[in-house]
Amino acid sequence: MPQFAANLSMLFAEAPFLERLALARAAGFEAVEFMFPYGVEADSIVRRLQRHQLKLVLHNMPAGDWAAGDRGLACDPRRVGEFQDGVALALDYALELGTPRLHCLAGKRPSGVSPERAHATYVDNLRFAAGRCREHGIELLIEPINDRDIPGYFLTGSRQAAAIIAECGEPNLFLQFDLYHMQRMEGDLAASLRTLLPLIRHVQLADVPGRHQPGTGEIRFPFLLDLLDELGYTGWVGCEYVPLGATLDSLAWLRDYRGER
Repeated sequence: MPQFAANLSMLFAEAPFLERLALARAAGFEAVEFMFPYGVEADSIVRRLQRHQLKLVLHNMPAGDWAAGDRGLACDPRRVGEFQDGVALALDYALELGTPRLHCLAGKRPSGVSPERAHATYVDNLRFAAGRCREHGIELLIEPINDRDIPGYFLTGSRQAAAIIAECGEPNLFLQFDLYHMQRMEGDLAASLRTLLPLIRHVQLADVPGRHQPGTGEIRFPFLLDLLDELGYTGWVGCEYVPLGATLDSLAWLRDYRGER
C-alpha cells in the first residue's frame, strides 16, 4: 500500500501552521509535506516534527513574491541571482529539517521572454540547483502544473518534464507527478505512470474538478493507487487537496482505502 503524507499547506487549515503537525499525527499520518516553510523558524518546525515523530518528505524552493503572482523563478532570465539565493535558502532549511527532496517551481514565462530563452534559463537554473542539492544528497524535483489554474506556467506536461530532465543530465533531478494537474492537462494517468515511473520520485493527489479529496470527482484513485503498488513505487503520495468540509471528514476516503472502517 502506498505511503501517504499530509500536505500541511492545504490540510488542517483550521489550525495555525505549527499546530497542524500534531493534527496530522493524530489523524494517522507518519509524514508531512508543505509548500513554503520560510515564514517559520526552522528549529520550531524541527521540534514539532520530533515531538510528533513525523517525517518531512518534501517542500518547495522559494517561488518569489507569491502574493504578487509569482509562481517560481526558474524560467525567468532576469531573476537568476534571486533564484540562486532561493536555492541557498531552501538548502539551509532542508538541511535543518532533514528534507530529502525539494521541488523547484518553473514559474510563469515572463512577458517579452521567448519560449526558447525561458527554456534555456530553466535548464541552466535546474543544473545549478541540482548541483547544489547533490552536494548534500538531496533530490531535486520538477512538477508539471496545469495552465488553467496558473495561466502562463512554463512546465505543463509530463513529457515536457521528462525531456527537460534528460536534457539537464543531472543524476538527482526527477519528476514530481501530480495526478490532479496531469488529469487536467493530459488524462490517461495510468499509461503515464507506467511510462514515467523510473523518473517519478514523488506523487501528489487531488480530485478533478475542484481539487478536493478523492471521491469528489472523476479520478479512480483506488485503481491508480493499486497500480502504483503493482509498479513497485516506493515513494510517498502527498495529499495535496483542498478539503470539502473539515479535514478529518475529508479523510474518509483514506480510511476506506486502508480498510480502517
